[in-house]
Amino acid sequence: MSKKDYGNDSIVLLKGADRVRLRPAVIFGSDNLEGCIHSFFEILSNSIDEAREGYGNQIIITRFKDGAIQVEDFGRGIPLDYNVKEQRFNWELVFCELYAGGKYDNNSSGDYEYSLGLNGLGACATQYASEYFEVTVMRDKVKYSISFKKGEPASELVTEPYRFKRTGTIQHWKPDSEVFTETIIPLATFQEIIKRQSVINSGIEFILKDDESGQEFTYIYPEGIRGYVGELSDMRGISEPFSFSGEGQGRDKDDRDEYKVKAEVAFCFNNEINRLEYFHNSSFLEHGGSPDKAVRSSFVSEVDRQLKLKDKYKANESKIIFQDIADSLILVTNTFSTQTSYENQTKKAINNKYIQEFMTQLIRDNLEVWFTENKDVGDKVLDQILVNKRSRENAEKTRVNIKKKLMGNLDINNRIKKFVDCRTRDVSKRELYIVEGDSALGSVKLGRDAEFQAVMPVRGKILNCLKADYNTIFKSDIITDLLKVLGCGVEISSKHSKDLSAFNLDNLRWNKIIICTDADVDGFQIRTLILAMIYRLAPTLIDKGFVYIAESPLFEITYKPKGKNAKEETLFAFNEKEKADILAKYDPSLCSIQRSKGLGENEPEMMWQTTMNPKSRRLIKVCPEDARKTAEVFDLLLGDNLAGRKEHIEQDGHLYLDLLDIG
Repeated sequence: MSKKDYGNDSIVLLKGADRVRLRPAVIFGSDNLEGCIHSFFEILSNSIDEAREGYGNQIIITRFKDGAIQVEDFGRGIPLDYNVKEQRFNWELVFCELYAGGKYDNNSSGDYEYSLGLNGLGACATQYASEYFEVTVMRDKVKYSISFKKGEPASELVTEPYRFKRTGTIQHWKPDSEVFTETIIPLATFQEIIKRQSVINSGIEFILKDDESGQEFTYIYPEGIRGYVGELSDMRGISEPFSFSGEGQGRDKDDRDEYKVKAEVAFCFNNEINRLEYFHNSSFLEHGGSPDKAVRSSFVSEVDRQLKLKDKYKANESKIIFQDIADSLILVTNTFSTQTSYENQTKKAINNKYIQEFMTQLIRDNLEVWFTENKDVGDKVLDQILVNKRSRENAEKTRVNIKKKLMGNLDINNRIKKFVDCRTRDVSKRELYIVEGDSALGSVKLGRDAEFQAVMPVRGKILNCLKADYNTIFKSDIITDLLKVLGCGVEISSKHSKDLSAFNLDNLRWNKIIICTDADVDGFQIRTLILAMIYRLAPTLIDKGFVYIAESPLFEITYKPKGKNAKEETLFAFNEKEKADILAKYDPSLCSIQRSKGLGENEPEMMWQTTMNPKSRRLIKVCPEDARKTAEVFDLLLGDNLAGRKEHIEQDGHLYLDLLDIG
């Protein structure tokens, strides 16, 4: 049909399973792995609702190697038989009709007071999105079985007598690859989801069986979120975990019904670890919403009041913000309500006004009690929050200063002293030689190809960037000049300074960054310090393969053959083996050998031939294949690991003694 044929017959109504199978993102948030994960959680949440209402205290989840999933609970069992009121079978309503369920009257003493499932969508939508879906229910001394295939019934409802007391539901299904782009949920994802559910549903035992590996995992948190906060803090916090709870009843608007709210909060302060997690009716609120707003408002208000009460602010000092508290806060909230306003079906945020108001007051009241009953610890917490605040403010000042120092083109108004640029503007061809000292600058400058090779001299040994703080680093003219020349900004990884300056690889002015130093102890140390600077301030340059080391020859061998017209040759060896190979090829008695001179003493022609000519030079590409090992080596050689460095020198120092003779 062409655009001009658009008319009354163009409007199409999706029916049955197509409502989900053709548009899964509407229900599950996406059609990729995230949506598939959410479909699993819809089934799991129904079992959790049963267990939390007191029907069964164990849920068994099985992950099969082909991507199939099974959730087994010991609740009352989903009613599947004939529904006289609706004049249909319940299996049709639950698994084949959207907006059909048993959780619509939660606010008027229904079957589920505090329920994760609310909209009557999850079980049906997951069934629709499955390659197959099998249900087994035990209730009323009857065993019910029914199966579906690609959203349609594949069998009749089968009933048979069941003489055991056990009740519950077993649901076994395989997410359909025709619906989701990815259907194999990783084991780690199951572990993360189930652990969170065990934390906020204390007393319920979750068993995860992994068919692929044969492993079995059990999750149960008798202390709930308080125990979880203690686990996160690893008992190294400034304060011990503290928890409190409360219940309330209110409404979001005057013309809306009242509903009940139950809230539990656990927190502790820790200057090494921070975490904020919010849960509502067992759903993890990735984006928070009302609980997050309540936590921010109440903590800032009460902590600010305590700081003023104890006269801890300096004169004219600005007020704290929530980030200053959050930097040292581990907090988990677990709330339930008989009415919930989720932002969407994926339940990643709620926006109930009354929940926010209720939690704000609950947290403020209990925080005041905590500061009163824990004066000494409270003072330590307040002091740490002020440390966080002042560190953040210093980082912001540093960010502004760095931006001023590093911004701009290298034009006549922003020139770098002794930097020698190349002519081409084509970044894919431009090369930057970082050389050791002013003496090397001369020979490299004369020996280079000025069309595409630029030179930046480094005067002496630069700052050890692995040990220095950022303020000290950016006071170094050598480092800031070099960063200006690179042009891509810096990457900061500290807690308070991660946004110091935006790193943009697109602004890098070079295709190759080549570190070129003398082949002696001082040269190796300068090379290591430059690498350490790049590793800390712009590690992406190493990760993406822009950084190289120019390998300079160790020996200059002059061959002077006998004879009036014999031509003298100059050869270069980069190691002992190459020297031996040359001497084996030429008459050693006619060869004179000398250690290669420092870069500053080399003739421009030699520099071009050995170090700068793309056809004859040797470059070592810096490739951190193992980032963890790289970090450990840098820490060992240049960091604060003094004991490790001493041991390294004792064990391996003799391997490098020959370097002391180079020069």
